[in-house]
Amino acid sequence: MNPNVETRSTVRRKNKYYYKHLGDFRRELRETIPVELLRELHRPVAWRHFALVLRQLGIALLTIGLVLRFDSPWLWFPGSVILGFIAFDFTVLLHEVIHNAIFAKKRPLGNAVLGWLYSLPSGISRTQFTRWHLDHHEELGSWTDDPKRAHLTPKIVERWYKFLYMTPALFPIYFRAAAMEAQNYSPELRRIIQIERWVTIGLHLAVMGGLIGSAGFWGFFKVYAVPYFFIFPVAFTINRLGQHYRVNPQDVAQWTTLMRGSLFWDFAFLYSNYHLEHHYFPAVPCYRLPELQKLLQPLYARHGMQPQTYGKILYGWFIENQSPHTDWSATGGSGADGSRDNGENEEPMPSPRLSFPSQMS
Repeated sequence: MNPNVETRSTVRRKNKYYYKHLGDFRRELRETIPVELLRELHRPVAWRHFALVLRQLGIALLTIGLVLRFDSPWLWFPGSVILGFIAFDFTVLLHEVIHNAIFAKKRPLGNAVLGWLYSLPSGISRTQFTRWHLDHHEELGSWTDDPKRAHLTPKIVERWYKFLYMTPALFPIYFRAAAMEAQNYSPELRRIIQIERWVTIGLHLAVMGGLIGSAGFWGFFKVYAVPYFFIFPVAFTINRLGQHYRVNPQDVAQWTTLMRGSLFWDFAFLYSNYHLEHHYFPAVPCYRLPELQKLLQPLYARHGMQPQTYGKILYGWFIENQSPHTDWSATGGSGADGSRDNGENEEPMPSPRLSFPSQMS
């Protein structure tokens, strides 16, 4: 069954906050790129997608062999870093399934199979990730209905707490956020998510046992423990910081961060670093996003948007201790001020020294 159809027919719909706030920007966006060119950008090319998959699998197999063979940390640790990023990138591949950006024609069975396969390396439920991600698109900008902002964004604007997201603590943080959002789902949908989660957990336990049995604990540590428990959270956090943390809440065009194109990050993140372009045109395949960014330069200039780098974002997040989903340029680098404004009279962001709000306790 197509997970998109499955999840959208069994859960309560929200208010589509983002689309209700687009206003005239929707027309401006359409007029920036000629219709025929935009239609071509939306055309999936299956072999390009599977070329990325084969590249990732080839690198992973080669890296696993090298990591198991060498015990010098100067050799195996870089390999573990690569494996951690590849594990994260399978969530990007799953993301392509969600937006039907793989096949030129609708293939529900093919998407369902790929959804299962791509969700297994990261240990998540494909159905939960689908529902979560589509809600994120429709409710972008809302502090209550966007699941990322409502449940996953750090509610303690302190450096030590932000750093937890780059450690194994990310996993209980994420799964707690997913469980809180799942309270909005139907019982049937929650059962599907639970079954999928137990399947992925069972697979990972089997892989762990197989690695320990065949390569010993040291082999398991290098090939599995370090990539998953220590590198995956780093890749996840860096990627997420380049999405919606440094924004201009007063301009719906800037509710997502404009990131500068980079050959390194294009390779490391499978083009998911073009998150702004993805929110503008969600169905454009990931490998076409660099071209889309070039075509959108006139729009960026009209809105006074300046591209950011991950170095700048990390500096602002950790060194300046900026607040999430706010205009960092407005604070002049003075650190978190606890403010937010998206044009709505909502409850203010908790101050940096407040603990979790009541719904997080």
